[in-house]
Amino acid sequence: MLQIHLLDVFALGWLLACWIGYTYFSAHKSRTTASLVFAMRLYRREWFTRVLQHENRIADVAALGSLLTGATFFASTAILILGGLVALLGATNRVVEVVAELPFTLPETEAFSRIKIVLLIGMFVYAFFKFTWSIRQYHFCSVLVGAAPVTHAPHDHDDYIDTMTQVSSYAAEDFNQGLRTFYFALAALAWFFHPWLSVCGSAFVVYVLYQREFRSRTLIALARLRAEHLPVEATTSATPSKHSLASQ
Repeated sequence: MLQIHLLDVFALGWLLACWIGYTYFSAHKSRTTASLVFAMRLYRREWFTRVLQHENRIADVAALGSLLTGATFFASTAILILGGLVALLGATNRVVEVVAELPFTLPETEAFSRIKIVLLIGMFVYAFFKFTWSIRQYHFCSVLVGAAPVTHAPHDHDDYIDTMTQVSSYAAEDFNQGLRTFYFALAALAWFFHPWLSVCGSAFVVYVLYQREFRSRTLIALARLRAEHLPVEATTSATPSKHSLASQ
């Protein structure tokens, strides 16, 4: 019979709340405060504005190719991990034995171990679809770059520039969501050892993601050059100090 402890239910609920909740939180906060997402959108628009002035766009296509390489790598990695997890479903008895030998672990059944493995499978399937959709959108962006008109007055084609910026930003956002899933999958992996370890891992992932997206030195450097275009709250916090710029 499947036995589930209340602590396990809490750990699962906390993991999903952190994962889904942070996704909506970061999307909402990025609209009003400075963030890596907002800053990079500004730089993408400037890039595509200059693309229209380039007759030779080999460098631009190469830059898009490097973005494609990153998404392709993680999509391939997700497939390899999925293969390992599916194989692990047939050896859950060994998983239970190995985990039981570790200190501070709670006893559990093979059926419950399968639930944890299925959770990881679901997370990496989600990540795979995010990465592959990001790859397709970067392909669309390559077509848009190739089809872009050559002009010395790029601002006469603001609609085209906006389209390229939006498509590339959507691709980057899907890539970020796939990468974020990898982070939370590590917290889910900690659930095999102890529910509290998963709870702490989920909270730690949220902390790391928030610090990188809203308070990182990288954000401060990016925002310093584009402070006039950032949200109002960002311009007041984006000063070159160690504690500034969490807002973007």
